[in-house]
Amino acid sequence: MSLRRRLAACAGLCATALIVTACGSGNKEVTVQGAKLVKKGHLTTCTHLPYPPFQSAQGGKVVGFDIDLIDMVAKKLGVTQQLIDTPFETIKTGSALNAGKCDVAAAGMTITADRAKFIDYSKPYFDATQAVMAKKGTTFASLEDVKAKKLKLGAQAQTTSEDYAHGKGIDTKSFKDSASLLNGLRSGQIDALIADYPVVQGWLKDPANSKYAVAANINTGEQLGYAVRKGHNPKLLAMINQVIDQTKQDGEYKKLYEKWIGPLPAGS
Repeated sequence: MSLRRRLAACAGLCATALIVTACGSGNKEVTVQGAKLVKKGHLTTCTHLPYPPFQSAQGGKVVGFDIDLIDMVAKKLGVTQQLIDTPFETIKTGSALNAGKCDVAAAGMTITADRAKFIDYSKPYFDATQAVMAKKGTTFASLEDVKAKKLKLGAQAQTTSEDYAHGKGIDTKSFKDSASLLNGLRSGQIDALIADYPVVQGWLKDPANSKYAVAANINTGEQLGYAVRKGHNPKLLAMINQVIDQTKQDGEYKKLYEKWIGPLPAGS
């Protein structure tokens, strides 16, 4: 079956994957269509939960933009995707991939030169911007404005959101994951938070967050990418890139974007 037909066949079906426990690299690698897999019959994906709309647990399963797109890669290989929830630090440093815990990392991860020293990135699959979220009626021209007003700004630890704020001279309050970051804002530990714009938009769709809004949009020029083990899995990387290209050509990318994010920006 052609890739185009495969992707069309799985549209609307590729949205869920069970979380499994990481067991290291005890099993011998298998090769499927040239791609190296750590577990027979599965494309094992390392992610970091929760990070909606890219990945989050719902009803005992993991769903999201990243999950749907990588599921298309799994179907191209003729295997099933399985998810491993692992600390983001082990994803961006490549240690989870090097340890044989997974074949691919999909975690709403920004492509950076430093991270590319340790992992092989796919081509960019998502243009990412940052957003500051605060109580309705609050607006900031920039992060310098947040700093000048001496407000407490929160960010998820080990992310480019945190790095960007630190680069602006702001000593952020760090949170271990996106859920605790949001709770920090709700509980008054911080006055505002900075996170990827799609993540903030997802939170604002929840009626429980109706008292908050986007206080500032920040275009940092970031792009997201998937990752495989450095210098180890070129065939899998090529397949991921092929799926990214094909979904943008046949309209599946637009469907995923509208399903998980909202209207697709012009030129995307």
